[in-house]
Amino acid sequence: MSDLEEFHQSFIADIQGDADALGVYTQEAFFEKAGEILTEAGEIDQCDYSYFQGRGRRGVSLQVSGYGGDPADGDGVLSLILCDFQITQEIRVTRGSDLKAQFNKLVEFLRNARREEFRNELEETSLGAGLADLISTRWNGIEKIKLIFVTNSDNRAKVDAMPAGTIDDKPVTYNVWDLKRLQAFVEQGKARADLTIDFAQDFGGGIPVLKASGSDAALESYIAVIPGTQLAAIYDKWGARLLESNVRSFLQARGNVNKGIRKTILEEPHMFLAYNNGLAATAEAVELTRTEDGLVITKADNLQIVNGGQTTASIHAARKLAGEGLKDIFIQMKLSVVPPILSDTVVPRISEFANSQNKVNAADFFANHPFHIKIEELSRKILAPAGVNGYRETKWFYERARGQYADERSKKTPAERKKWDAEFPRRQFFTKTDLAKFENSWSGRPHIVSMGAQKNFADFAKTIEKAWGKNGARINEAWYRHLISKAIIFRKLEKLVSAQDWYEGGYRANIVTYAIAKVAHDADERDLVVDLSRVWRAQDVPAALEGALLVAAAEAQEAITNPPEGIRNMSEWAKKQACWEALRKRELSYPVEFEDILIEPEEARSEDDDVSDDENLTKSVEAQTRVFELGAQFWEEAKTWGRSNKLLSPSEYGVLDVCSKMPTRIPTEKQSQFAIEVLNKLEENGFGKSKAAAAQ
Repeated sequence: MSDLEEFHQSFIADIQGDADALGVYTQEAFFEKAGEILTEAGEIDQCDYSYFQGRGRRGVSLQVSGYGGDPADGDGVLSLILCDFQITQEIRVTRGSDLKAQFNKLVEFLRNARREEFRNELEETSLGAGLADLISTRWNGIEKIKLIFVTNSDNRAKVDAMPAGTIDDKPVTYNVWDLKRLQAFVEQGKARADLTIDFAQDFGGGIPVLKASGSDAALESYIAVIPGTQLAAIYDKWGARLLESNVRSFLQARGNVNKGIRKTILEEPHMFLAYNNGLAATAEAVELTRTEDGLVITKADNLQIVNGGQTTASIHAARKLAGEGLKDIFIQMKLSVVPPILSDTVVPRISEFANSQNKVNAADFFANHPFHIKIEELSRKILAPAGVNGYRETKWFYERARGQYADERSKKTPAERKKWDAEFPRRQFFTKTDLAKFENSWSGRPHIVSMGAQKNFADFAKTIEKAWGKNGARINEAWYRHLISKAIIFRKLEKLVSAQDWYEGGYRANIVTYAIAKVAHDADERDLVVDLSRVWRAQDVPAALEGALLVAAAEAQEAITNPPEGIRNMSEWAKKQACWEALRKRELSYPVEFEDILIEPEEARSEDDDVSDDENLTKSVEAQTRVFELGAQFWEEAKTWGRSNKLLSPSEYGVLDVCSKMPTRIPTEKQSQFAIEVLNKLEENGFGKSKAAAAQ
């Protein structure tokens, strides 16, 4: 069985599992998964389910699965998505003729959506009516149309940002995400496997460069000056996919267009090179040509801008207003060539260091922020109770970086994989964007959650430093247990909503986050909190809380699907703070049992303190055990090395001296913890490395 065939089977199983967990059809579960991938890859900013299938004029077939958010919020780009998911034993093959028929369905929906007669025939509260109304309302401001086809078949025709003519003078592109491309992203985070920038053929000519690295350098580096017209054209074709993923999140938090950059573009374009810091970029490979004037880059594979995303987006946004002035703009670019084998580790590091000077803490957006590392560590060691429906303790798997779960699992033998699956059930896997969704729902920000995974994460990332504090002490086992309880509640409510008689279909994701925010808010209004510890112990949602959540969910559906006069698109209404305010102010009649799941904040803090005390006791025992295992001779060597390198304070030297005199002197639990901290400091300064080098 090939890797693709194995992925085909496991991917279908995952979609079926998601459908069961959410209580939805597999087509909708596939759209949810596709939406996660497309937004994380930068293909679209957000993803809204808006399924419609029918006939247009002359009986022509039309169909759409969803769209990429309001064009007014996305540089005037309208993205329409069509999903094709089928459960088959063998991998299906899609050819060029098949693709044309699929894209025609989207084109026909687009054409009909602009017809008032067609819109009037649609059920006013239907998903299709909301999307058709959005297209009609925004049409004059739409500058570009992206048609995206996502399928679990093997596509034999290469279609990525392929020009496909115009509709009403608006350029149209086709994009296909097939099984191979989905596999590359799911397993490796590679969304850009086929993103090749052909400067010479597609963008007016190659870019003159100076080589900036010696023959013995670890990476090839080049310095270039790229014309503003060329950079704007490249961004116009590839959009946010040009930006390294962390930079995209950072850019969403700060806003795409910088007023200072815009002013220079419009008023002093000839000074842009002098005023602007330029771009830092990476590529997996480049093609060079030597001309009479020197080296020229003609192609770059998987080009990613790791610093200067705001500069690039600002130039693109201002290209029409700048007019001929754009020809006077030039941007300095530093380009590092990072081979594919190193790209997953090196590119994010280059991006992090390149952005470290930003006023907004860019590190908060990176997977190696201490916050994310701490959550990962907690998820690997904390056992969740078997609960009311389980038979053994398990763990929740936090995927700090894309592909970790699949990578860890793939390293196991079949027997080890079975054990792994029992320890880390797939239903207990969650990502950074999931975490942000859980937390922002409970923090009373359902309108932000409704904006989509990436925008919500960008918003949540602004709060990471506050949550982390000075040393991360707040992010402990008690905090982690509450996080998992919130995850359990969120996922249980997703399934419950789908099964309710009052549920009209659509907007489930919005209903869930709004309902949770409402329950948390109403508990706070009573000066009480939901007893999340009960959820943790049961690994399930108590009936009393289920009842309250469903009351809030029914009311949330009513608030979302009945917007003010003049608003027909409910997905867009759910993204407005006014929608949250409308629900927040409503008085709800909860079941009397709701009181049973609410506790005083002081009682909740007391339980958290008990958990923290247990956690601290475990840490102290682990520290004391390690001190004894390393032995007196080891601590004598550490003390001597630290003193000779002038790294030890008197108190640090003293505690290592106590450890070196075991068993005559026995370090206390507190001294043992301090000794381990000192050892970590010495190791960071080369203690272990120097010993290894000496041994060789």
